[in-house]
Amino acid sequence: MTDSADSPSFRLAYVPGVTPAKWVRIWAERLPDTPLTLLQATPAEASEVLREGAADAAFVRLPVDRTVFSAIPLYTETTVVVVPRDHLITAAEEVTVADLADEVVLHPLDDVLGWERPPGEAAFERPATTEDAIELVAANIGVLVVPQSLARLHHRKDLTYRTVVDAPRSDIGLAWPEDATTELVEDFIGIVRGRTVNSTRGRAQQAPATERKGERERRKPQSGSGAGKGTAASGRGRGGGAKGGAAKGGGGRRGTGGGKPRRRS
Repeated sequence: MTDSADSPSFRLAYVPGVTPAKWVRIWAERLPDTPLTLLQATPAEASEVLREGAADAAFVRLPVDRTVFSAIPLYTETTVVVVPRDHLITAAEEVTVADLADEVVLHPLDDVLGWERPPGEAAFERPATTEDAIELVAANIGVLVVPQSLARLHHRKDLTYRTVVDAPRSDIGLAWPEDATTELVEDFIGIVRGRTVNSTRGRAQQAPATERKGERERRKPQSGSGAGKGTAASGRGRGGGAKGGAAKGGGGRRGTGGGKPRRRS
């Protein structure tokens, strides 16, 4: 077994609908010596994968158990209804939940929208997966309301989708075990948040520069204070000289113009 300390790696899980390619590419550019391994997990499995230590972090559908995991919300997905291309709903660019009242709305067991009760009429039974539900939509059994990323993931030429403006939405976030926030996890958080390479891998290099800047800032008031004192001192010297000159000048004036002339005998 290879010692992870000798050959570190980063394991990233993600749920269907999330496309981690952009972040994986940036990771490869910034940390070429640290391989990143991808692991796909269902929304139900994602938390367990993290709990068991099979992944260091995961793109998940929120919420997660915040007593165990730390999480960063990333974005909220648009919700759409998947229908056959010749369906009446395709006449509009957007629809509402009320527009689905007369439709059979499929509700798969792996639904991620958290409906208490989906709109429309319930199907005879719930399909096991979203993929199974897509097949039923293609067979004109009903329609399916899902996040847009899942509609794209299960794209078929004979199906299309429209935005449902007032339906529940799914939030995507990055999660990891709170007690396992490693440096590699911090590096990946920086990538996801869009930090530059200097603010992620340059932590050790930034500290001396910050200290040097602080030293310069501390020096400025000292030199400025000294200059002020010097100016004040020289000003006081000049002022004192002026006063002394005035006193002497005054005495001269009193001696010549202020005394009485002596009479000759």
